Amino acid sequence: MRPSLVLLQRSTWKGPYFTAFPNLADALKNGTPIYTRARSCTIVPNFVGIKFMVHNGIDYVPVPITEEMVGYKLGEFSVTRKKFTYKASRNR
Repeated sequence: MRPSLVLLQRSTWKGPYFTAFPNLADALKNGTPIYTRARSCTIVPNFVGIKFMVHNGIDYVPVPITEEMVGYKLGEFSVTRKKFTYKASRNR
């Protein structure tokens, strides 16, 4: 049995969890991506238009932030698992 989504949410009096990125202003001006491992960081409206390079455990995945992403976590947009495919066997 899975817990409901209400139990998994962060309490409202704490507010969203986000980390401070010191080069956020430079990323807006120059368009340089921000490399981060903070997958649990909540996307706030200040991040719109910035390109993040989010670590997925092996390498960094580019994640350009749009308005529809506000309120989600950065880690939701960088896939951590490979797609499984069956290989053709030699017997056939």
